Parts: sequence; structure tokens; C-alpha cells
Amino acid sequence: MECFCEFLAALDNDEHRKRTKEVLQWVQETFPGLTPRVAWKQPMFTDHGTFIIGFSVAKGHLAVAPEQQAIRHFAAAIQRSGYHHTKELIRIPWTAAVDFRLLAEIIAFNIEDKASCRTFWRETHENAR
Repeated sequence: MECFCEFLAALDNDEHRKRTKEVLQWVQETFPGLTPRVAWKQPMFTDHGTFIIGFSVAKGHLAVAPEQQAIRHFAAAIQRSGYHHTKELIRIPWTAAVDFRLLAEIIAFNIEDKASCRTFWRETHENAR
């Protein structure tokens, strides 16, 4: 959690800071093989140099960014959890419980799906343009 201290300290809302810290700590404890880092002023986790999942804080939600392929793969489960999503991120309202089971499935999917990936982002038609 040390690499996230500065990011967390900059969050003005105590409840948002507490929830964000809880999620980041959970990821680190559940997936100890991932590397925590801050890039583009956002906390994220990587595996062998490739992006696995990132987070950002907004007024109404914690945003989870697992890349488009993971969102497409889990779109129905995301909706069942009551979360809204775009092509790039999942919005977990501050007032909603975190579905850690779903988060674990998304992270595990990305780890497996990107096991042979040699780039930071997936090479897709969307980001190759």
C-alpha cells in the first residue's frame, strides 16, 4: 500500500479514501503477484509489465478500469451487480457495496487473458488506431 499513500492522502472525502484504500488493499492481498503502481495519477496493478486493472475516484463513484475486453466479457454480471459501465470503466457508487467476487473474476480473467501479452495495453482494433 506504500505506493498508494500519496494518492490516498490527496482524497478529500474521508469515506471515499476509506473505501478506495479498502479496495486497493483487497486487490493487493488477494492477488499478491500483481505489481501495484501509480500511473497517470491513478492507482493500478500490473502483471509482467502489462496492465491488469486501474482505479479512479469521482464524486459519485469509484471507477474500475479493466480494459474493454474484460468489460465486454463481464457486461451481464456487471449489470446484475447494479453497476453502470461504459466501454472503458465500471462505476461502483459510493453508496453501493463492492462486489468483490465480481472484481476477483475480472482480475483473474485479465491475468489469464493477458498471460502472453507483451504490451501494456491489449492490442485491439480500438486502441491500434
